[in-house]
Amino acid sequence: MSASRLSSMPARPAELVIRGAHVLDPNAGVDAPHDVVVRGGEIAELTAPGAAPVPAGAEVLDGEGRHLLPGFVDPHVHLRTPGQEHKEDLETGTRAAAAGGYCAIVAMPNTDPVLDSGPLLRALRDQAAREARVPVGFMPAITVGLRGAVLTEMAELRAEGAVGFTDDGKPVVEAGMLRKAMRYQKLVGGVLALHEEDPSLSGAGVMHEGEVSARLGLAGIPSTSESTMVARDAALALAEGARTHFQHLSARESVEALAAAKAAGAPVSGEASPHHLLMTDEDVLTLDTRRKMNPPLRTEADRQAIVAALRDGTIECIATDHAPHAHDEKDVPFEAAPMGTTGLETAFAAVYTGLVKPGVLALELVVERLTAGARLMGLPTPRIAPGEPANLCLVDLEVEWQVGESGYESRSASSCFAGRTLSGRVLLTIAAGAVAYRERSFAVSAA
Repeated sequence: MSASRLSSMPARPAELVIRGAHVLDPNAGVDAPHDVVVRGGEIAELTAPGAAPVPAGAEVLDGEGRHLLPGFVDPHVHLRTPGQEHKEDLETGTRAAAAGGYCAIVAMPNTDPVLDSGPLLRALRDQAAREARVPVGFMPAITVGLRGAVLTEMAELRAEGAVGFTDDGKPVVEAGMLRKAMRYQKLVGGVLALHEEDPSLSGAGVMHEGEVSARLGLAGIPSTSESTMVARDAALALAEGARTHFQHLSARESVEALAAAKAAGAPVSGEASPHHLLMTDEDVLTLDTRRKMNPPLRTEADRQAIVAALRDGTIECIATDHAPHAHDEKDVPFEAAPMGTTGLETAFAAVYTGLVKPGVLALELVVERLTAGARLMGLPTPRIAPGEPANLCLVDLEVEWQVGESGYESRSASSCFAGRTLSGRVLLTIAAGAVAYRERSFAVSAA
């Protein structure tokens, strides 16, 4: 994936032929077995299975019985650089992304120092050009220091390559400040991505407020902490005509607010994370801190509403909110643990296992939702078509594997799906025309 707002390390363009894989790309309208030829990092041709000529020196990959998908794009990832590299960094985070089938990701600004200035963004993009295994875009903060008091220099940041702006990790509490940001965003472009939470309602909560929190005796975070902010900010987006994206939606009422805003013509979109699609507050009964995140896991009714919204397009994309923490940070009592779970390496397999195999969602829809983050962030959408840059993900849907059994590419082992047996293994990822990940046991032969 090549775009001026994405940065990655130089890599040798791929020269290969993938034989007989079932090519499934809803963006390009392809759903059939093909040979796919990649030449100089670009998709050269799609032919009938077994018919593609093999260029001299090209690698030949056996795709029979496997699926070739467009590379996924994650609009919501925490890479912890700068200042928190003990949790994750550009190299380990993008390595994890490649292992999960991602060809591009967008990093959040709640780092130390906060990504809120042009020079820091320039330095991070330069660092990504040296270290990132897959292309990375950056979303600087909406307000200086994420403090909600002063807007960042949005025009300068956009000129330096900002994909958009977010105070993710914190909400923009004051409506007047957000309205001002929306007016600047309309001038400079990009998208405003919002973490929706009313701190006066969430307070010191550590999980969803409901029957389970009462049984455990833990302070809860009500659904209205999220949904009232979604409704408020959707109304502002409608009034201002500002392109606004709602992050990691978790509550039924939030879906209703988003649907109403769309019906009214607001330029808004939403994302859901695999953990909110697949888990509920009942999964917190073990007090496993890897299942502590913000927004929290909510009820089965909320989960069903999120799944239904993803199916009907009210929520347009799947985003991991990959939020790594060090082991010692999570290995504490539940109330004291930081919020967040990793997700890049498990997203496809978790959603495939939990929603596609049981027939809840179609594989084609899930693939589209895993790539839609590109369109929503104003980035090129991966497509498997001649002339397109090679952004590909080869998966074996029949392979079963246990999360964490062989370790992680991420520096963090804090996966909420740890120990689960999943179906669907990423064998190969090609990002921006270069091989970014190859599963260790995946055999390749040279022509």
